[in-house]
Amino acid sequence: MLWSGWGDPAKATPLPEPVTGLLRDLLGVRPADARPAGLHEITLADPRLSEADLAALRDAVGDAAGGERVRTDAEARVRHTRGKSTPDLLRIRAGETSDAPDAVVLPGSHEEVLAVLAVCTERRIAVVPFGGGTSVVGGLAPRGVAAFVALDLRRLDALVEVDEVSRTAVLQPGLRAPRAEALLNGRGYTLGHFPQSFEWASIGGFAAARSSGQASAGYGRFDEMVVGLTVATPRGTLDLGRAPRSAAGPDLRQLVLGSEGAFGVITSVRVRIHPVPEESAYEGWRFPSFEAGAAALRRVAQDGPPPAVLRLSDETETMIGLADPAAVGAGLSAASGCLAVVGFEGARGRIAERREKVRAVLADAGGEPLGAGPGEKWERGRFNAPYLRDALLDVGAFAETLETAAFWADVPGLYAAVRAALTDTLGAAGTPPLVMCHISHVYATGASLYFTVVSAQGEDPVAHWAKAKHAANDAILAAGGTISHHHGVGTDHRDWYAREIGPLGVDVLRAVKNGLDPAGILNPGVLITPASPEE
Repeated sequence: MLWSGWGDPAKATPLPEPVTGLLRDLLGVRPADARPAGLHEITLADPRLSEADLAALRDAVGDAAGGERVRTDAEARVRHTRGKSTPDLLRIRAGETSDAPDAVVLPGSHEEVLAVLAVCTERRIAVVPFGGGTSVVGGLAPRGVAAFVALDLRRLDALVEVDEVSRTAVLQPGLRAPRAEALLNGRGYTLGHFPQSFEWASIGGFAAARSSGQASAGYGRFDEMVVGLTVATPRGTLDLGRAPRSAAGPDLRQLVLGSEGAFGVITSVRVRIHPVPEESAYEGWRFPSFEAGAAALRRVAQDGPPPAVLRLSDETETMIGLADPAAVGAGLSAASGCLAVVGFEGARGRIAERREKVRAVLADAGGEPLGAGPGEKWERGRFNAPYLRDALLDVGAFAETLETAAFWADVPGLYAAVRAALTDTLGAAGTPPLVMCHISHVYATGASLYFTVVSAQGEDPVAHWAKAKHAANDAILAAGGTISHHHGVGTDHRDWYAREIGPLGVDVLRAVKNGLDPAGILNPGVLITPASPEE
């Protein structure tokens, strides 16, 4: 992945001049003062690990020759510094590397992961599991550590087993999503999991952060797909999931899913799989308002039948258009309401009936069919937004996202509260924003809201955003939303997560942490704060 941006540099497209002009006139965006620092220009502090530490780590991963499986070179350390949030990118573009790991360790088996954890426990070296590096919530930047290693799982990248009778597959955590999908497709199956981070995210990351893909209406979230896990911890191995469902006590899989490497390192995942769909169809619908469109999506989610994809952009996002950088600003007119995208996948001849039933519900709820064009355009550009963000940063704009979820009754108030928090805070900082939103995932009981914010960078964009994000987080909790639907907790959401689950909930998680990782080496400061010494 591009170290100072997103994805493949060959896919990055500069913004057309009319778009930069629109940003200049609408938001006061000005070209960035300095180009991003080149990789060769980055200065790193010396690793804080001793030669004895490095030798022990090399022994743990069978790196007798040195240099390939335990790396301390500048490029490896920079490429494992933080994640891909906009503040992460702005800091690394400016050459700020205070969160760089002291070494990158590449184990090749579950046993080697256990050996690394044993070494790091003994020597009090923090360990941050690293899959695709796509965290946007500070999940790869531990706090309060003397030294840490990035545990890069890329060598654990196999499709271990396909059980065609049970329709499950065992995947290793370092397997990137496109490769996993290709391997399964070769056997006639699909995961059906396509989040926006699809091109670079890993199977282990999907599980550790409770990822939710764009086709979740049909296939479910990733945590719903997981039926088994193997986890390496400093105390030993957890093998979880003997059956699809069980009444044998609490489901310990749920402690690992969403734990973001704070409780253990996932070394294999058993997931349910589906036959590759024989046909698919995407289409667009227009609604007169976000409120009307949300009501229509709720009816489909509650009464069915569920399509594979169901999402709704608000008026601002519809007007601007985000799927294709070349088409930003060329969406529907300001008076054209809100665009919904509906997608269907399945066996040949099986989706027609479902499609007609969904169309009937949408039409009865006031929707106007727009044909296949808008849906197919969205499907083609579904992974483009991160590249668009890079292009916006290049011309001096600030672009970031945040997401939440709530029960249907709370969605309107949540939407209004978060928009107001972002608009008021960034406006007061002298960088009035453009705030866009879409419903990205739906359930019978509620939905998620995904906000995109664009403004001028201003004097200190990281500080400006921190204030705005804090205000939005406060608004989310006050309006009855969850602090994260699918991005995770990391360090960015940790304090609000503690408020969401309450002091007793935090104590429960700390007890789990202490039981599995008594030395506190696993991703310190992520998910929950460490207990104070007097506790």
